Amino acid sequence: MRQRGDERGWALLDALLDDESGPGLAALAGTVLGLPEQGRYAVAVVPAGRGGTGSRPADAHGMRFLWRPRPDREIAVVALGDAEPAAVAALVAGGRPGPGGVSPVVDGLAALGAARRLAEAALLTCGTDGADEEGVICLEGRVPAALVAGQPALAAYLAVDVFGPLLARDPADRALLVSTLDAWLDCGGSAGRTAVRLCCHRNTVLNRLRRLEELTSRSLSRPRELVEVVLALEAVRLRPVPSGDR
Repeated sequence: MRQRGDERGWALLDALLDDESGPGLAALAGTVLGLPEQGRYAVAVVPAGRGGTGSRPADAHGMRFLWRPRPDREIAVVALGDAEPAAVAALVAGGRPGPGGVSPVVDGLAALGAARRLAEAALLTCGTDGADEEGVICLEGRVPAALVAGQPALAAYLAVDVFGPLLARDPADRALLVSTLDAWLDCGGSAGRTAVRLCCHRNTVLNRLRRLEELTSRSLSRPRELVEVVLALEAVRLRPVPSGDR
């Protein structure tokens, strides 16, 4: 289909990616495209103009790629077989510079529209929370960052509302508190493990977290307030807010 330029096939693929529905659409698309209607699929999205068609990954490791160019991005529909989205990200990253986003696994051709949206959400997180700005990112594990990135006005408000006093502090002190919070979150809320990672005393970690609670007016021991702190941290990484905005 790709070699013949079958416009009917491309139209059906576009309909699936754009969430159009109709009786038997997925079954018809599968027949024309030569893909199973049911099965494990993922979608990858990369900005247009990142390496040209020669850098598109081809079928490999049991996966089949169908690339669909659009004016501002290129979309790959991937029949995964037994592979995982991380394998798609590795192949796409190896064939072109990033950024890029890859969806989780979806079930069947009818779910390609949802997969495309999830891949675009992953793309928004490139360059945040330590993610490589030129990397190809899987959405799995980055849902909080994607939620924040998808709502820029809300993200800006949340960053200032929660971290405003912290952002106004000396950059070195701010970096110290944020890095401690990061390590504490990575260590599952264990002050002892955080202290080992940061090469400091457990009480030092607790003192820094207490200062952070005072500055944010949020308690890290209250789940709802902790959620606000975590999302605000993602918002700051997404779009740092000048201290003068507070």
